[in-house]
Amino acid sequence: MPAEALLSVRDLRVTVSGGRAEAVRGVSFEVAPGEAVGLVGESGSGKTLTCRAVLGALPPGCSVSSGEIGFGGHDLTGTSRGEWLGIRGSRIGAVFQDPASYLNPSLPVGGQLAEVLRVKLGLRRRAARERAVELLDAMGLRDPARVCGQYPHELSGGMLQRVLIAIAVSCDPELLIADEATTALDVTVQAEVLELLARLRAERGLSIVCVSHDLAVIAALCDRIVVFYGGEIVESGPTREVLARPRHPYTEALLRVASVGDWGRRDLEVIPGQPPPAGASLPGCRFAGRCAFAEEACSAAPVPLTARPGGCEVRCLRPEPADRDAVPAGAGARGTDL
Repeated sequence: MPAEALLSVRDLRVTVSGGRAEAVRGVSFEVAPGEAVGLVGESGSGKTLTCRAVLGALPPGCSVSSGEIGFGGHDLTGTSRGEWLGIRGSRIGAVFQDPASYLNPSLPVGGQLAEVLRVKLGLRRRAARERAVELLDAMGLRDPARVCGQYPHELSGGMLQRVLIAIAVSCDPELLIADEATTALDVTVQAEVLELLARLRAERGLSIVCVSHDLAVIAALCDRIVVFYGGEIVESGPTREVLARPRHPYTEALLRVASVGDWGRRDLEVIPGQPPPAGASLPGCRFAGRCAFAEEACSAAPVPLTARPGGCEVRCLRPEPADRDAVPAGAGARGTDL
């Protein structure tokens, strides 16, 4: 693993259904110290399974079949359960969608935050309580001492997400995985949470892996973007470059669906067709069946990721198109959206 990378995922493969199907297929990407990397793609594309593998928290029936997950110079794929206790929550934090489901409804949120500090950092009860108030204050919550004594059902979704972020960063981790952390929030609160994550990154030198269906979230927070489809990476590169000049037809389709920055668009577009089922075996490009540019060669054999200008990699046989605005007729027909 290169010395400059904090997280280095190399040829990661994750099987589901007890090893009968491969849902993550040869995924590779890196995250440098202080860098934010966004993972995007439709539901079932492998983003969350990849993050769960990095956290050592794959669901039952799922396992890493091959590959390397390098973190801080060590391979996490062979990490024991006891070793994970010293990594998860301490060196790698995580925030997920629907924060209420990750908090105990019968305990005050301050007590739950203080418990993490006592278990992970060995703080005494009073010191943990004082630190919990400081963390909630740093998350931008008004009257943090009062919030400490409140139960999850007494707080709004935005407040609960701030509590969960406080728990995730309480032990000063090097890496934060934010998996759809803003999805269930309204636009105003979403912007506040994004601002909070950006501030924590700047103040703490925090690296972030951000999973989102919302390309506007990725554009606001992330330095680089990794586009998943059918368990594979189909495009990656600097966020500005990928969003301005998408090379893969799937990335182009995502941008048409999302219309980042075009809030006055007329009609809701969707991507025609359906993604392949998780673990489906296809001989060639996994997007070929939905691609308006597909040719016979696209379905004949696996398509490798190749380097393109601007620091990008693309899994596509189509040459660099001269006009990125040229979209074939029918590319925005009925089908699945994000």
